Amino acid sequence: MTFARVALLAAAFVVAAVLSPFSSAGSERVALSVAIDGAIGPASSRQLKEALDAAARRDAAVLILQLDTPGGLVTSMREMIADILASPVPVIGYVAPAGGHAASAGTYILYATHVAAMAPGTNLGAATPLEIGGMPSLPGGDKGDQKDVGDQKGGGDQKEAGGRPAGDAMMAKVTNDAVALIRSLAELRGRNGDWGEKAVREAASLSANAALQEHVIDLVARDTTELLQLADGRTVDVAGKKVVLATKGLPVETLEPGWFIQLLSVITDPNTAVILMLVGVYGIVFEFTSPGAVAPGVIGTTCLVLGLYALDLLPINYTGLALMLLGVVFLIIEAFNPTVVLGLGGVAAFLFGAAMLLRVEGPGFALSWAVIGPAAALTLGLALLSGTYLWAARRKPPRVGGEAMRGQPAEILDWQGGEGHVLALGERWRARADEPVAAGDSVEVTGIADLVLTVRRRDAGRNGARQ
Repeated sequence: MTFARVALLAAAFVVAAVLSPFSSAGSERVALSVAIDGAIGPASSRQLKEALDAAARRDAAVLILQLDTPGGLVTSMREMIADILASPVPVIGYVAPAGGHAASAGTYILYATHVAAMAPGTNLGAATPLEIGGMPSLPGGDKGDQKDVGDQKGGGDQKEAGGRPAGDAMMAKVTNDAVALIRSLAELRGRNGDWGEKAVREAASLSANAALQEHVIDLVARDTTELLQLADGRTVDVAGKKVVLATKGLPVETLEPGWFIQLLSVITDPNTAVILMLVGVYGIVFEFTSPGAVAPGVIGTTCLVLGLYALDLLPINYTGLALMLLGVVFLIIEAFNPTVVLGLGGVAAFLFGAAMLLRVEGPGFALSWAVIGPAAALTLGLALLSGTYLWAARRKPPRVGGEAMRGQPAEILDWQGGEGHVLALGERWRARADEPVAAGDSVEVTGIADLVLTVRRRDAGRNGARQ
């Protein structure tokens, strides 16, 4: 009996020790990993924010941000940089796998991380900001601005990447702002700010080993195990506090994107958003023209809400959006009231709106004319087809009401004193006539009043026509 009590107490002690939050605190520490694969956009920003929240909630030792991106939107990039700088958990930026790259926006994000690393066979750079969306600038630009920018770059005849004149005033402002951002990040993390400026102004790129030699990154590692080994013992500044990393041998847990982030990555493609918006508008139109169909209204409303939500997340020009919607409205009116002018005006407004829809374009976030052109042509074709059928229907004689009875053949059933009954369209009608007729005669309807038909002899109508 005594032995049983001792065994029970020992078991209770072991269970309590196992469940105690302090007994295995060291072994619970993990390194979380999140992969950003593809263009930087609203979905990437949301994915990183959720990963940082999870890392802080679980008190992770580090968060490994694996990058393989051609760049993306400046707005999303700045949100990600702000989240990294405010993170209470150290973030290790890691360009991987082999063959991957961190171009454009990816370079800025890598500069912002507490520890920057690359896998062999990767590259980074080409961080020149793309031209702001809208109508193209005039050739030559402002010569005064060209001289100023040329002086900053060491020569008045130099050009931006892609052969653009360096005198574009707006691009000069955007470029200088990008240089200031990457230099401030380089100063914060103790990295090569001069090469960062070169990556912005001259679209320079580096391989992994060259980046290590230029002090652009801190480590070159083949995999996450080696990465955590090399990062162990480094001192980093995390939210204003010095933290020594203890990462050697930590288990790595990958955070997979949820369904909402996957949905965002699909609908925030501008081409997808525009198609969703068009499907939504026409679904609602079909529902109004065919009440009770239900499916067009449900699908159209859902697509329209998703499309507008996606466009709200993107840096769009609302004038361009208004022009696109105006063009669609013109084409809908054209379908119900064919004028040709409204159809051509609708297509023109739609195309102009599409050209200026995005305020800033980036890799993976540009409207494709291979999508917009067929969409506009399909919309115009649908409007013209609907208008053709509507015009043909208007020209046909009416099929219901009193007007539909005019000219219909009838047979006299009985007749007396100028009135009687006839058989017309399979029904018995009261009728009157201004000429003598008899039972069995063939007549035609000339009018109807108070459910009484006015008829005349068919041969009389033909004789009258001959006369």
